[in-house]
Amino acid sequence: QLQLVESGGGLVQPGGSLRLSCVASGFNLDYYDIGWFRQVPGKEREGVACIQRNGMTLYTDSVKGRFTISRASAKDTMFLQMKSLKPEDTAIYYCAAGPDSGYVCDQSQFDFWGQGTQVTVSS
Repeated sequence: QLQLVESGGGLVQPGGSLRLSCVASGFNLDYYDIGWFRQVPGKEREGVACIQRNGMTLYTDSVKGRFTISRASAKDTMFLQMKSLKPEDTAIYYCAAGPDSGYVCDQSQFDFWGQGTQVTVSS
């Protein structure tokens, strides 16, 4: 079973940056569509950024130009670089992987999930 572990969350001031990491030990994430999702209490889990096996990326409108999803040179790792953070970015962030997302950055298209890491943006 593919197991994903996120890290890198924390408290950051508005306008700051964080880089989240996700590691799937023993698996090559090049074989999967991968993504980052976030969730706040009382709201649906939101697809933040996804990258497909063919390299195409998808971002939710609210993070375009600020967040970047990427695959690491270590094939078991992926990143979410977050810049110009805003208070509304505060959420638990999850990484996810699936064999074929169907070109949609939606949680229903992903099979494997990390435990989440908290990101809090506050001054």
